[in-house]
Parts: sequence; structure tokens; C-alpha cells
Amino acid sequence: MTSAAAGPNPDAVGVVAARHLGPLLYALEVCAVAMDEAERPDDARYYRVVAAELAEAGGRPRVTTD
Repeated sequence: MTSAAAGPNPDAVGVVAARHLGPLLYALEVCAVAMDEAERPDDARYYRVVAAELAEAGGRPRVTTD
């Protein structure tokens, strides 16, 4: 196991994100709607961009440059 100081393990994070992709996308949209209602459009846009990136990456194998 690596220390927290080493940063997140991208492979492990990807596995967890893939396993829970639907609920994560829903939660991000709930956050975006809350930001819209609070008249914080930049914050809403941020959550939607993150959700779009996760959705686009979902189901895609990791690309290596080796």
C-alpha cells in the first residue's frame, strides 16, 4: 500500500469511479443544479465539466504511451 503523500493511485481510482459511475454522475448533476439555484454558474459549469469528463472516460480502457 502506498502512502497518502504519494498521491492517488489512478488505476484504483478509475476502478472505483467505473464501479460507481452512474451515482457519481447523478451526484455531480445535483451539485450543478444546486449551484445554478444559488446563482453560481461558474461552479455549476465546473461540476458539469467534471461529469462530462467522467462520462466520456467511462468504459474506455486506459491509454498508455509506452
